Amino acid sequence: MTISIHGLPVARGIAIGRAVMVVSSRIDVAHYFIKPEEIEAEIDRVRIARNEVAEELAKLQASVSQMGPNDAPHELAALLEVHQLLLQDEALTGGVKHWITDRLYNAEWALTTQLEIVARQFDEMEDEYLRERKADLEQVVERLLHRMKGTAAVLAPSPPRRKRPAAEDDDPTAGEGIDAPLVLIAHDLSPADMLQFKKSVFAGFVTDVGGRTSHTAIVARSMDIPAVVGARSASQLVRQDDWVIIDGDAGVVIVDPSPIILAEYGFKQRQGELERGRLARLRHKPAVTLDGQRIDLLANIELPEDTDGAVKAGAVGVGLFRSEFLFMGRESQRQTRLPDEEEQYQAYRRAVEGMQGMPVTIRTVDVGADKPLDGKGAFKQEHLNPALGLRAIRWSLADPAMFLTQLRAILRAAAHGEIHLLIPMLAHLSEIRQTLSLIDFARAELDNRGVAYGPVKLGAMIEIPAAALMLKTFLKHFDFLSIGTNDLIQYTLAIDRADEAVAHLYDPAHPAVLRLVAETIAECRRQGKGVAVCGEMAGDVAFTRLLLGLGLRSFSMHPSRILAVKQEVLRADTGKLEAWARSVLDADDPAAALAG
Repeated sequence: MTISIHGLPVARGIAIGRAVMVVSSRIDVAHYFIKPEEIEAEIDRVRIARNEVAEELAKLQASVSQMGPNDAPHELAALLEVHQLLLQDEALTGGVKHWITDRLYNAEWALTTQLEIVARQFDEMEDEYLRERKADLEQVVERLLHRMKGTAAVLAPSPPRRKRPAAEDDDPTAGEGIDAPLVLIAHDLSPADMLQFKKSVFAGFVTDVGGRTSHTAIVARSMDIPAVVGARSASQLVRQDDWVIIDGDAGVVIVDPSPIILAEYGFKQRQGELERGRLARLRHKPAVTLDGQRIDLLANIELPEDTDGAVKAGAVGVGLFRSEFLFMGRESQRQTRLPDEEEQYQAYRRAVEGMQGMPVTIRTVDVGADKPLDGKGAFKQEHLNPALGLRAIRWSLADPAMFLTQLRAILRAAAHGEIHLLIPMLAHLSEIRQTLSLIDFARAELDNRGVAYGPVKLGAMIEIPAAALMLKTFLKHFDFLSIGTNDLIQYTLAIDRADEAVAHLYDPAHPAVLRLVAETIAECRRQGKGVAVCGEMAGDVAFTRLLLGLGLRSFSMHPSRILAVKQEVLRADTGKLEAWARSVLDADDPAAALAG
């Protein structure tokens, strides 16, 4: 039966494929694909864990049998017996082998997937006693996961795919099993999970939670694949292997679509591909307005390897390298420590060399809130308002050794090309002074070691109202500013950007937000300092003309958005847009003025 689920559209386009479920677990579980030659090793990991848990249970049973009736009730022995039976149950073990063998899931992911399937079968049982055995099953699987923790295999980036026969290209459901397009359905995805899936082959994403600027949404857009977030019941309504349509334009997820609906969306999908083909012709065309203004279209990236996509998209530099992604997902790769100076230096150097002489803006680590470091997941729960707590530059200043390590690595990489150093979430003059002092200290340390380093331009992010209201102070200390509109909107409007319950109040066109953006651009231009917008607003064509009219000449966005924004730039006349932009700023309802 066809059902529709509504959420928030966060990455455009149509995806049609089979559902791959990522099930929540009380234990952190790595999700990744293995190589075909690793199948037996992954099955062995499950087998070894199962044998160890069986032995552990047997010891408990032996211990219980030696106790008196007053020390160990009969129910305890019966419960252990149930756990032994569940451990050997073919519905669990056979299913796990299936996901490893046929889908190339790693062992932990296969276990949680099969747990979800068997648990639903328990939920549907009429007998109350049997229904309650679901909790026992969950405990057994948790024991297995605990046993396997620390024995993760080496990550494999993506599952091998076989090309479908040409005759099947027009039928989106023609492929079966691993040949079919895959769409990912999850309650939520951590930034580390997204990092792993970024290297994979999913055609689209759906999550129960999240807002338009959640990191799941941002990474989905960077992958240029359709995504819907905030689809609250999706992970409950969709089942493994269901055919699913993701409409990233409308924010709709259609489960088990009828042939008529499939044909309709198949047509929309082909239209989208034609539009992308038309935009691709702009790749080598300079971004110059009708009145001759040259506009810098820069790329936002997460990893050094992303520079390849940035160059192919026609970016003239990197406007935002989110360095925190180097610090995430390390536990699943058996890297227990944060990246040291040498590892970071090599990563930043690869990014500089990857941009082939074009500038690279590296933002120092921005962790905390919705981006916890490995092993710091509890941080979010320990603090009532993590977005207002120890994050970004506050985190770095609280751990100067970690911060100095990163600063030294960035300065060293600057010897290989043009680097701009960008500091996130500054609010106080004391923070500015501490940061600049540590940068000087990092240079002094490199001097003492006799290590070469290069010059960097220093920039600050304007992403909280306090910063936007003290621009003159900021510009005394920095060479350029970069407006992070995602956080600026969040903090100006007091909207947790990761909370879908208030996502409808997140408004980039709010008059207060636009005035802060406009004043930041104007002040930088008055003082002859560089200014860019690196938030989602920069890649949203609905705001391109407005930002040009306000005087912005540097936009940084996901590489996938560059060609669409370039098309708007090529059609614009900044001289004619200035008066119109002022009228939008003065309007009570800027969104209506923008649409008009």
